[in-house]
Amino acid sequence: MADVAVLVGRALIALLFLAGAAQKAIDPAPAMALLTGLGLPAWPVWPAALFNLAAGLALIAGWRVPVVAALLALYCMVTSVFHLVPSDPWQMSIFVKNWAIAGGCLCLSAHGAGRFSVAALQRGAPPLRSGRMQTGEGNR
Repeated sequence: MADVAVLVGRALIALLFLAGAAQKAIDPAPAMALLTGLGLPAWPVWPAALFNLAAGLALIAGWRVPVVAALLALYCMVTSVFHLVPSDPWQMSIFVKNWAIAGGCLCLSAHGAGRFSVAALQRGAPPLRSGRMQTGEGNR
């Protein structure tokens, strides 16, 4: 059951980043306006969209989850600064959610991808063995 929970958790977090990639690719204007409104250049929207896409796909596949999840946690922490607007409840909600997502990513980083992942297949672990998920180095 724990392995299924890790798989579903990875997928839910990944969907958030895949949606962010699609949003930036389809209509980059809001993200660009956010950056330029802070005095930053608009072009980082494109590497951010690519990172969101690649990281989301990696999480779904269970590829290099400890590293990818740690990078996503850092990304959420850094981008939360853009939403630190105490006078705007909507922006503060996004700020807090970014930190919560970072926390979930840090948990994935610490415990690995679980049994249903590319990492497990590369280790030769059978996807349907009985027993509980093991944490630690063997699960990465």
